[in-house]
Amino acid sequence: MAHFPFQRLQAELSILIAQTPAGQRLPSEPDLARQMGVSRATLREAMRMFEVQGLIRRHQGSGTFVMGQGPVIDSGLELLESLETLAQRMGLSLSVENLVVENLFADQEYADGLGVPLASRLTRVRRVMRTDNRPVAYLVDVLPENILKPEQLPESFRGSVLDYLLGRGDALTISRAAISAIGASAEVAKALEIQRGDVLLTFISKLYTSTSRVVDYSFSYFIPGYFHFHIVRRIGNNPLGTQ
Repeated sequence: MAHFPFQRLQAELSILIAQTPAGQRLPSEPDLARQMGVSRATLREAMRMFEVQGLIRRHQGSGTFVMGQGPVIDSGLELLESLETLAQRMGLSLSVENLVVENLFADQEYADGLGVPLASRLTRVRRVMRTDNRPVAYLVDVLPENILKPEQLPESFRGSVLDYLLGRGDALTISRAAISAIGASAEVAKALEIQRGDVLLTFISKLYTSTSRVVDYSFSYFIPGYFHFHIVRRIGNNPLGTQ
């Protein structure tokens, strides 16, 4: 019962946002808090869910505006595909922004993730993926420099390291991903234009070659409202999937 008032606040805000035309400004925080009978702090906390989903956008000094429901990328997790491939199949326009390709030396985390010695030379590719003029994902790939040098990425690079490696014929076999929900760090929040601590769906993945070598250690941060991921699972005592 303790959470009921907050859930009711979110439900009332959901109705208000749904009834407000896209592009229109919501009442100011003081007015809206007074209308809902809550403190401004409670109101801001409730509004964060809608901001993360991309339904509203706060503009410093201008107010909070309704954005409308954006496109959703829906995908199963049984097959590894790039965001570009998924978007293209769904007829969505996806663009890469804030692309940074840089050299660095492996710290302990990157060395462990890639199975390379400390201080090995690496290439890191960071970028923001946008659709419908909104940032929806922040992607970071880290690769040994002997797999990818910064100058090897073509000017036509559209954001997918996976597609680049496949396109040049690398013998890739499997990817293992740890999936979790985390609060956005300052760096990721800035890139995605959200608030620090907002919840993101996160994949930390390792991409393997046919010789079981890790060639890409990646971090993918997704704004939940724009992605629906699902998986088809086989029943444990029915290995053939038959009835």
